Amino acid sequence: MDRSFLKSSSVVTGMTFLSRILGLVRDYFIARYFGANALTDAFLVAFRIPNFLRRLFGEGAFSQAFVPILADTKANKSEEEVQKVINHIGTKFLTVLIVITLITVIAAPVVIFMFAWGFYFSEDQMQFNLASDMLRITFPYLLLISLTAFAGSILNTYDKFAVPAFTPVLLNISMILSAVYLSQHMDTPIMALAWGVFFGGVAQLLFQIPFLIKIKKLPRLARGNHPAVKTLKKRMLPALFGVSVSQINLLIDTMIASVLVSGSVSWLYYSDRLLELPLALIGIALATVALAKLSTHFANKDSEKFNRTIEYAIKIGLLLGVPACAGLVILAEPLIITLFQYDKFDAFASYQSSLSLMAYGSGLVAFIMVKVLAPVFLSRGDTKTPVKVGVIAMVSNVFLNVIFAYYFAHMGLAIATSISAVINALLLYYYLNKQNIFNVSTDLYQIFFKIIVASFIMTIFILTFTYEVNYYLNANVWLRISSIATIITIAIIVYFVSLRILGVRMKKL
Repeated sequence: MDRSFLKSSSVVTGMTFLSRILGLVRDYFIARYFGANALTDAFLVAFRIPNFLRRLFGEGAFSQAFVPILADTKANKSEEEVQKVINHIGTKFLTVLIVITLITVIAAPVVIFMFAWGFYFSEDQMQFNLASDMLRITFPYLLLISLTAFAGSILNTYDKFAVPAFTPVLLNISMILSAVYLSQHMDTPIMALAWGVFFGGVAQLLFQIPFLIKIKKLPRLARGNHPAVKTLKKRMLPALFGVSVSQINLLIDTMIASVLVSGSVSWLYYSDRLLELPLALIGIALATVALAKLSTHFANKDSEKFNRTIEYAIKIGLLLGVPACAGLVILAEPLIITLFQYDKFDAFASYQSSLSLMAYGSGLVAFIMVKVLAPVFLSRGDTKTPVKVGVIAMVSNVFLNVIFAYYFAHMGLAIATSISAVINALLLYYYLNKQNIFNVSTDLYQIFFKIIVASFIMTIFILTFTYEVNYYLNANVWLRISSIATIITIAIIVYFVSLRILGVRMKKL
């Protein structure tokens, strides 16, 4: 096994796990203090807009286009030239972000109308006005977090994966403190969450600076043009679609959910948050490391390591993703009840959130494979293929949304998103195969079959021994946590023991 790849992936996964656990704690406090209603719908829209664009400008299209350019410069040119690339791209990036932020803050009501038109046409304009006011506070987060992602991309290229992976922890801490303490001192308590987002962005950016100084790669303002900026533009514009289709689809879900019954946006949000835990720990962690490693191998023209890295990433993605997918679907309602059903978040909200979690969870493996396969093209400087696939998946999602939302309301939106992820993943692999970049080996097929068998055995165990939903509804918080933790822990043991019996050895993957 590629120890460097596994070590880096483990570091990112560990830090991401800490961040996501704190993210669930954050969502627990949001659910407990504010529930799932028109007010939380308004905040979640105001938060999702900059968060969505962050995935495009920050960890998404920008990072995916920037890292290969930086890796190539680092491998083939001087450190002085690397600094020039960082300075020129950083200056242009900062300028664009400032313009976008100023326009959005000024035109916040227009932006809210574009992304959640259901609020505008509601009889009560309170929700629309509240969302507009909160967007003016939350949107500068895009500027802050995109610069944080820029810094993180530099650190990742120099194999400093832990720091960028840790920074989301600071946002979660800021929002938790705002929900618990700041909300008590505001006329409209939920506005505290918007300020929590803003202060979290400031903390994340400031945290990265000392580490950039340590590797002597702190960006500085630069005048004039640089060829790397032109290359970035060519790669980034199509990558806006190709890399971030799942996020675009989730935003489309939010737009349509705004015209459904109050609470629909919140139900989708809480189920998406649980989907994001395994997706971040597996898919995003693998994608982050794979892009940096693949870009380096491609720049060094090392085709053997390039192909080996792809196969490692797919194996680990399947090994962890398939059982996580089964667990999310089977334990959807107990998980939602255990994490969020307290005070203002009631049993009805738990049930509705669990429906969309089952739908999202069924597409987890596809979401992970998209995260793993898209960087393969991008590391080679090919942004056309992911965008072509992404557009097909996105258009499919829009049509499926209209159909499934009509019959299944907010759950239908989640079903459509999962189906579009499957389409995206299958098409990405089709083009990898067609272009002779990567073909699934016999060994990978055999391991996949064993993973399916082990996951099936684990599923039987969960269905046999898990408690009924009524048990979780009536239990206190500690009984809920201990029960769900016990089931998950034993299920994990059953899964890995089954793999061992089937002949899968971790060290020989």
